[in-house]
Amino acid sequence: MLALLDNKYQIDLSKPIDISIPLTNTDENPIAWYIEKPVIEPVVFGDWIGKVSEGKSSTNFNNIFFNPHGHGTHTECLGHITNDFYSINQSLKQFFFFAKLITVAPEKIGDDFVITKESISTVLNASTSLSKTEALIIRTLPNQKEKKSKKYSNTNPPYLSEEAAIFIRESEIQHLLIDLPSVDKEHDEGKLLAHKAFWNVKDTHNLNSDARLNATITEMIYVSDEVEDGNYILNLQITSFENDASPSKPLLYKIADFRL
Repeated sequence: MLALLDNKYQIDLSKPIDISIPLTNTDENPIAWYIEKPVIEPVVFGDWIGKVSEGKSSTNFNNIFFNPHGHGTHTECLGHITNDFYSINQSLKQFFFFAKLITVAPEKIGDDFVITKESISTVLNASTSLSKTEALIIRTLPNQKEKKSKKYSNTNPPYLSEEAAIFIRESEIQHLLIDLPSVDKEHDEGKLLAHKAFWNVKDTHNLNSDARLNATITEMIYVSDEVEDGNYILNLQITSFENDASPSKPLLYKIADFRL
């Protein structure tokens, strides 16, 4: 199925590129933030088990226990860091965006690996731009497949510098996607500099009027090496959770130039 966007760009909806990591109850599930793996198990009422293979149920009827931030691909709004409640379900109201995928190598700074403003701006300046890029997708190097099952707790993963986050915000990027468990350093004393900079949050207890209520951050994606850097259409799918974050399924579509 083909779709025409903005009377200029054609995409094939039958060929999505899934950059999400599925949530499972196995040891293959990625984990961050010092929690255990997800739990997916049938409901039990006495001797009744909600599992067809057990022979006592006509349906599979599972409970699922997971944490959006720690168990896989998720999309969050500024309610993740604010005193007042903001919901991703209320913040994200559009789901298709012009997007750019870039690949960057975090820079070794002291004991950390940091995605700097310079590394992002260099790649962006060297690429061909769309008239308006609404979403930025960052793939980090090295890009091992173990990202899909990595146990991140206490490993000090790479992160985004505050200056890089400011640069992305000032580039009018509304939606940031990254293949790391957080845009911020794992142990940062609660400073959350990159989160605050991207959302333009100056005081988490008294939200400034120019904070970016509709901007989102998506973490723990995985973009395989077969997907080339460049411009795409992003379909950012979430679950309708009234929560600061939701598990999500970002899909990319290649763009064909189709000017009328």
